[in-house]
Amino acid sequence: MMKPRLLCTLLFATAAVPAGAAITPLPANGAQQVNPDTHLVLRFDQAPALGKSGLIRIYDAVSGKLVDTLDLSIPAGPTERTRLPAAPYLATPYVYADGPRATNANTKAGTPSAGAEPGDGSKYQLTIIGGFTDGFHFHPVIVHDKTATIYPHNNVLEYGKRYRVQIDDAVFGTAIKGWEFGTKAHGPAADAQRVTVSADGTGDFSTVQGALDYVPDHPAKRVTIFVRNGDYEEIVYFRNKSNITVQGEQREKVRVHYANNEVFNPHPANISTNELPGTFPSRRAAFAADNVKGVHLRDLTLETTLQGQAEGLLITGSENIVANTTVIGSGDALQVNGSTYLPDVKVVGHGDTVLGRGPSFFERCEIESQFAYMWIRNPATNHGNVFKDCRFTTIGNGGPTELARLPSNKGKNYPYAEAVLINAILSGISPAGWGQVDGDASNIHFWEFNSRNPDGTPVDVSKRNPVSRQLTMEKDAETIRNYSNPAWVLGWTPQ
Repeated sequence: MMKPRLLCTLLFATAAVPAGAAITPLPANGAQQVNPDTHLVLRFDQAPALGKSGLIRIYDAVSGKLVDTLDLSIPAGPTERTRLPAAPYLATPYVYADGPRATNANTKAGTPSAGAEPGDGSKYQLTIIGGFTDGFHFHPVIVHDKTATIYPHNNVLEYGKRYRVQIDDAVFGTAIKGWEFGTKAHGPAADAQRVTVSADGTGDFSTVQGALDYVPDHPAKRVTIFVRNGDYEEIVYFRNKSNITVQGEQREKVRVHYANNEVFNPHPANISTNELPGTFPSRRAAFAADNVKGVHLRDLTLETTLQGQAEGLLITGSENIVANTTVIGSGDALQVNGSTYLPDVKVVGHGDTVLGRGPSFFERCEIESQFAYMWIRNPATNHGNVFKDCRFTTIGNGGPTELARLPSNKGKNYPYAEAVLINAILSGISPAGWGQVDGDASNIHFWEFNSRNPDGTPVDVSKRNPVSRQLTMEKDAETIRNYSNPAWVLGWTPQ
């Protein structure tokens, strides 16, 4: 193995490198058995200054073919709220073209690697995640302290290849050439029931997305994606999958996160909610599971680090489980659409912290919010949010707030909204308990049973919003028993 000093000389032979400079690449120069979903990491001996121009190119080291290009003169994504036009949904991904500003022969609006990008037809970076061909804005390079991480476009590197990386001097202030590595000959067995993800590259995959892209959509036997302890800075999006478990090694040590929100990845203006196989093409979450069935997420921390409308987790589908997991977001920190069981989950957000259409059954959970905890939008055909033995704690400087609100949303009301609390511990909740309700409230279920203060004493409910209701064992024993049963609420029995 080359020593770092010799490696530095090899990589920067064409650049004026300060005396004593040490820059270590990962994968190491000459490395073999690299995962194709790897990020490219440069570790500097001092914090690098990321330029606003310059190209990062990846070549097939054998054929010399240009495989991918990242152009730093292109902004990562919008920084102000906007409604972007969008290309039509396609059944197959866009092709990343071979040269700057090339245009696909099928008029797919250009190459994501060069800036004429298919998803918004404008000037932002774009990559395809989870086969969502409208694409996601992303940061091609992210710098933390002395480490720069380069993000090739998803799924452009292949098994059994050797690659050469070339970086213009405008990117980091010094040109990088001669950095080569080889990928593994093949991935795990097609019928593998367990694959591993490790941020250091020692697992079957280096990213959570890489593993999700690889495993079959509907395996006959449940597949477990085991995620080793580490930091995973990536947008995760997958859809139309079933019978998959994403299992973290340790909840607090497996962190999947990204700086994403509705400004950075806005909802495309001209895609209807019926054009995609999932419920809607929301791109603003750090971790999104769309139109999935029987997907289990366990022992993870999922977080978006931007404020605004920004989910740490957005999950849509049926018979899904989110267990022993921490979800951190901003507005709409957790969005749940479709039957989901959530035991021992912690959710932290700024307001409307639990959003969605239900049905959701929360058990032994901790919900922390600065403003209203939820805005539930379930229809008459299914239950909404049910919380059993959960704790609600108001955080920040907003003062006491309400458990839920139900304002009119662009002229639309939610007359069957349901939020039921059984044996909740409440801290920082306003005396009214429940907030604004617009429209007909005759079928709304804002119900509580046995709400208590942190010291165990009963909550004073004498000033509760009149649209809400206090359940009692004397009058509502069957209702309390039913709403305490996740199978009754969800329509299936979680295992």
